[in-house]
Amino acid sequence: MELGADCFEQKLPMLEELILASDFLGLDIEFTGLRSIYPKGQQTSLFDSPAEWYLKTRRSIQQFTVCQIGLSMFSNMGRKSNKYLAHSYNFFLFPTTLGIMDSEFSFQASSILFLNQYGFDYNKFLKNGIPYMNEEQEKKIKQDLLTGNWKVRSTLDKDQMKVVIDEVTRWLEMAQEGDWMTLPDITGFQAFEVQLVLRQALPTVWTLMKDKGVLVKKVSRQYRWCLENSSRDHDDCRREKILLSARGFAVFFQMLVKAKKPLVGHNMMMDLLHLHEKFYRPLPESYEQFKLNIHGLFPVLIDTKNVTKEIWKELSFPRASNLLEVYEVLNSDLNPTKNSCPVIIHASECIKYVETKYPHEAAYDAFLCGSVLLKVAHLLLHRSTGGVRLEPTFPQYLGVLAPYVNQVNLIRACISKINFSGPDSPSSRPPTLILKVKRWPGVDEEQIYYEFKDLCKFDVRRFTRNQFLLMTNKFKDVRIVLQEYRYHPDLQVMLYRYWRHSPNINCILQICGVVTAWAFLAFILGGSPSHVQ
Repeated sequence: MELGADCFEQKLPMLEELILASDFLGLDIEFTGLRSIYPKGQQTSLFDSPAEWYLKTRRSIQQFTVCQIGLSMFSNMGRKSNKYLAHSYNFFLFPTTLGIMDSEFSFQASSILFLNQYGFDYNKFLKNGIPYMNEEQEKKIKQDLLTGNWKVRSTLDKDQMKVVIDEVTRWLEMAQEGDWMTLPDITGFQAFEVQLVLRQALPTVWTLMKDKGVLVKKVSRQYRWCLENSSRDHDDCRREKILLSARGFAVFFQMLVKAKKPLVGHNMMMDLLHLHEKFYRPLPESYEQFKLNIHGLFPVLIDTKNVTKEIWKELSFPRASNLLEVYEVLNSDLNPTKNSCPVIIHASECIKYVETKYPHEAAYDAFLCGSVLLKVAHLLLHRSTGGVRLEPTFPQYLGVLAPYVNQVNLIRACISKINFSGPDSPSSRPPTLILKVKRWPGVDEEQIYYEFKDLCKFDVRRFTRNQFLLMTNKFKDVRIVLQEYRYHPDLQVMLYRYWRHSPNINCILQICGVVTAWAFLAFILGGSPSHVQ
C-alpha cells in the first residue's frame, strides 16, 4: 500500500497498532543518490578503518535525501501456527519546507535512472511526499513558534507572501474596524505562515484559519493586544497541529523507536545512516557515538546480507547477487526445508505482491527482507535440531540468529561488518599484498590499478616511492596474482608482513643495528691492553 502526505496522518493510529502487534519489521529505503564524487584519494576503499569509512560516507548522507521508505510488519498468526501475516507499506517522503526550513539535496543521475528503470514514480515523491524533520530542526521550529520569530526562506513562499500582504494592505486602507476579508484556497503550512506573517507585518489585523481559507479582520491595537493574550490565540493558530504535520514521518519514526521491535534489512548500513540523519539527529563526527546512538534506537538489528553471506557457501547454494535472487534460492527446491518453512501471507492491502515481483520498490524489498529472515532462521533451526520437525516460535528463530544480531554488512572497508552492540571484529578480508616496482619511473596508483584490472580488481595505495599496497575482498584474487606475477621481471608481488615491510620497523631495526655496532666497537676498544708506563 502506498502512503503520501494526503493520507498519512489519518493512517498513523492504524500503523501504530500494526507495529505494536508485529514480531519484527522489514525495512528498505530508496535514496536520491548513494555516493558523492570525491576528489582523488578521498573515496572509500578497503584500506579504510570503520571510522575512516564512516567519516567519508557521512558526507554522502548529508548530500542526498530519502525519497521512499518501505516497511513490512510481520506478525505470527497464532501460538501454534507457523504462519506470518505481512503488512507492507510504501511511504513517499519529501523534506519539510516550513518557516526557515528549506532543505537542499542532490540527485545522482545513475540512481535516478536505476529507480526509473524499476518504475519509481517521482511525481509522488515531489508532489505528495510526506514531510519530515530531525530533532534539531524540530527544536528550532518550536523556538521560532514560541518567540514569534518567524521567517520565510523559500523564494516561492516569499513571492506568495508579498502578494498576500499587498492585497491585505490595500484592503485595510478602505476597511472599517470590524470588517472581514477572506484569503481563499490557503491551507496547511501556508495558511499557518500567512497568519504569522500578517500578524507580524500589520498591527491592526487579526487572523483565523477556516476550512475555506484564512479570514482577516481589521481590529484596533488594544483589541489586538487582548486577542494575543487570550487562550484563543493558541487554538486559532493550531501550533501543535501544524508542528505535528510538519514533523510528518518523524512521528512514525518515534513510534518505531518506542516499539523496540527487531529491525531487518539487507545491506542496511546506508539505511541506518539516513535514519539517524533525517529523523533523529545530524550524524555525529564520532563513529563510536554513531554506533551507540543506533543501538539505543534499535537494540536488535539483523542484516540478511550478513546472515546469508556467512552461510551461503556452507549450504552450497548458487551465487546470488541481490536480495530477490537470495529469496528465490530459499524459495526453490535447493532449500532442504522449503516445504516446512513458515507460511507468509500478504495482508489484503498488499495483494499486488502475491503474484507480481516489484524489485527495488521499497515495500516489496522490505517484504523480501522479512521473508528471507524467516526462511534462513528456519533452515538454521532445522540444522541445529538435527532435522527434528517442530513448530518454532519467533523467539526460537531469534535464538539461532543470535551470532548475527547487530552485525551489519560493510562494503569497501578493512572489515566486512560493523558490530553495533560491542567492539568490531578483526578483519576477515584476504591478506594485503605489497608490490615492488622496478624500471617504471613516475608510476602512480591509477597505473597500478589498470595493470591488474584485467586479471582482478585491487584497491591500490602508495606505500613508498617504488612500493604499493594491494587489497581485494576475494581470496582467489590474491592466489591468482601471486601465481601470475611470480616471475615477473619488473613487478615483484608478495604477501605484506608488518615486521618485514613496515618503514617504521625497518627504521628501528637500522637504529638498533647502528647502536649495537657502536656498542660492540666500544667493547672491543675498551677491552684492549692498557699502556705500560
